[in-house]
Amino acid sequence: MTDPIRDRAKRRSLIALIGSLPGLVIELIKSEFEHLKNEIITKLKHAGIGIGFLLVACVFAFFATGVLVAAAILGLAVALPGWLAALIVAVALLLIAAVLVAAGVAQLKRGTPPAPTETIKSVQRDVRGIRGTVKRGTP
Repeated sequence: MTDPIRDRAKRRSLIALIGSLPGLVIELIKSEFEHLKNEIITKLKHAGIGIGFLLVACVFAFFATGVLVAAAILGLAVALPGWLAALIVAVALLLIAAVLVAAGVAQLKRGTPPAPTETIKSVQRDVRGIRGTVKRGTP
């Protein structure tokens, strides 16, 4: 025969478990948001440091380019008048700039914004787990 006291204890355990389910889901959602925030902060820190290095490199490249342009103009001025040498170098620089702008715009159109991929995968695992579709041993 079944013991009515044990049946009540099992029901209370099940009721307590069901009652705690919303709290567990809220805790899971909060931890996923915290994970998302930490992942984005980490990626932005690395991006910021990389951008800083690139900006410093661009400053040095800017001054080096000025020196090289002056050298090109002076080199052409040996064979041509100074104004013509400067005009030829300026046209060449504008053509290079136009090609680089076109390539940059094409790359920006192809690119996607960086996404928090780890958090997305974690949330997908959580959803599968809540639905009961996670197999044992699946990470």
